[in-house]
Amino acid sequence: MNGLTLSELCCLFCCPPCPGRIAAKLAFLPPEPTYSVSADPNNQSKFMLKLSERADWQYNQRELDAFEVFYATSSRGNRIACMHIRATANPKFTILFSHGNAVDLGQMSSFYLGLGTRINCNIFSYDYSGYGASTGKPSEKNLYADINTAWTSMRTKFGISPDKIILYGQSIGTVPTVDLASRYEVGAVILHSPLMSGLRVAFPNTKRSWFFDAFPSIDKIPKINSPVLVIHGTEDEVIDFSHGVAIYERCPKALEPLWVQGASHNDVELYCQYLDRLKHLITVDLAPTSS
Repeated sequence: MNGLTLSELCCLFCCPPCPGRIAAKLAFLPPEPTYSVSADPNNQSKFMLKLSERADWQYNQRELDAFEVFYATSSRGNRIACMHIRATANPKFTILFSHGNAVDLGQMSSFYLGLGTRINCNIFSYDYSGYGASTGKPSEKNLYADINTAWTSMRTKFGISPDKIILYGQSIGTVPTVDLASRYEVGAVILHSPLMSGLRVAFPNTKRSWFFDAFPSIDKIPKINSPVLVIHGTEDEVIDFSHGVAIYERCPKALEPLWVQGASHNDVELYCQYLDRLKHLITVDLAPTSS
């Protein structure tokens, strides 16, 4: 009935894993920081971004000037590194991007600028607690507090209206994205390689939600009232393609999904369909309708 084998059931009920352990095992592998944030010597109220060689980006000063970095404090007391990229002069939307595992803002910075330029959107991103220049330790509760911090900064510091915000989550980043989207209506939501829940990744035959599960996105999806685009590679070896299909089927306002044939977990962006679908989202799916 529940999809688990007898041995798996015995394991769960005799020594059920706590959500924190599931989260730590599946999700959090913060890399050695690839950037630093320091006070601007010419203006102590501003901060400067310094990328290390590990960020692997040969940027010029004009490109670097498009980045604004600062710290914001989460409700759990952690100092969260935030990044706002003005990729275009007249953005149609600003994307709140929650990145995947094992990367930080420094490693993502070149991708953010390139993506924003190509789809005519600004990008706002942040590092999870314990990642990059953010303080604290990675945890499920911190994930939710971290994205709340980013959301509040977008709304108050930059005055961006919810209808002009697209929430984008990739892999583990879909967890806080779904949580936020279940509480606020926005322009759209993009879920790139989403997972149903932590336990369903660890035990693929799990068919129901358990009280000790972590990242229960599948149970929050029905609460999302914004348009949702699901993207998943059919050969994903980390989060099985079936997760993306299940998430898509539960979305009340699902858009035409992007199933990238042959793509795995970390190469979806290399397929031409990826950028084409995002451009279609911005210019067609979310285009204002004439009355």
